Amino acid sequence: MESEEDINQSAEQNKEAKTESKQKQEPKEEQKKEQKEEKEKKGQGKDEKERQQKPQLKFLSSEWYNKNYKLLLAIVVLLFLASLAYLFIFYAQHGDFMYKDVSLTGGTIITVYEKDVKLEEVKAFLEDKLGQEVLVRGLEDITTQKTVGFITETTADADAAKEALEEYLGYELTNENSSVEFSGSTLAKNFYNQLLVAMAIAFVFMAIVVFMIFRTFIPSITVVFAAAADIICALAILNLMGFRISAAGIAAFLMLIGYSVDTDTMLNTKVIKRRGEGTLNSRIKASFKTGIVMTLTALAAVLVGYFIAQASVLKEIFLVLSCGLFVDIITTWLGNASIIKWYCEKKKIS
Repeated sequence: MESEEDINQSAEQNKEAKTESKQKQEPKEEQKKEQKEEKEKKGQGKDEKERQQKPQLKFLSSEWYNKNYKLLLAIVVLLFLASLAYLFIFYAQHGDFMYKDVSLTGGTIITVYEKDVKLEEVKAFLEDKLGQEVLVRGLEDITTQKTVGFITETTADADAAKEALEEYLGYELTNENSSVEFSGSTLAKNFYNQLLVAMAIAFVFMAIVVFMIFRTFIPSITVVFAAAADIICALAILNLMGFRISAAGIAAFLMLIGYSVDTDTMLNTKVIKRRGEGTLNSRIKASFKTGIVMTLTALAAVLVGYFIAQASVLKEIFLVLSCGLFVDIITTWLGNASIIKWYCEKKKIS
């Protein structure tokens, strides 16, 4: 039997051995902990690098739109100001804001039922003979689409234009083989002024109705601005194309006001008045889906009409509407939508 002293001594030795073993293990555990922390830091740095390499904002996403909608608005404003500046320069050079045809300036329109002519030669001969610009275009049968004659438009006197055409053709123009229309410059100018007044009145009444609907300045003025921008930008495009506008073109601009107001009113109503239907961006997106379908459908219809129609009046209306509807997509969804989003954020309309 071991003595009590030996037992105590053995217990102390075991205790010392355990203490030494624990002291040896502690550095190892500290090393493992440090290694683990280093791995975590490396992992975090790698993740951060990957996040930096990946695009932060997806194009046209809600986050991208929140960051860039003011830039989109700036593009529309610059487009509007550029068109406005171009029209003022155009006015300084030509004394008017548009190229007008004979129906708005006064002059002579002669329709000749002669198939075998070269339009370029007729134009060159008449301009040399009359000493002024002459517009010559072909006349086609609607059903067969075959050329049956040509039409000349000039501001010259009817007798002088008729004599020049007879000299080129080599025979007398009669009621059987031609038709002559003449309008005086004073009458045409009065008619043009009346059209502009009618358009201005229509625009004013449209603005009044819009203000009555929304009863607040910013939402109302965005609709008016979009309609004005559609007309001004479309007119600038037509001037750049050298297109001459008649009374039918003025009527097409009146129709364009209606197209513009439709999409803008729908956008403002959905975003401002229907606040409980999703977030602000989701309401703008829903409005865009509806509005873009409306505009693209109308644009497709008028483009088809332009290429199918043979009558110059119809082609002119379709061309004016095509330019206006194209511009309306830009002014409504880049401009008006951005203004409304800005307004809602300022007013805290979520």
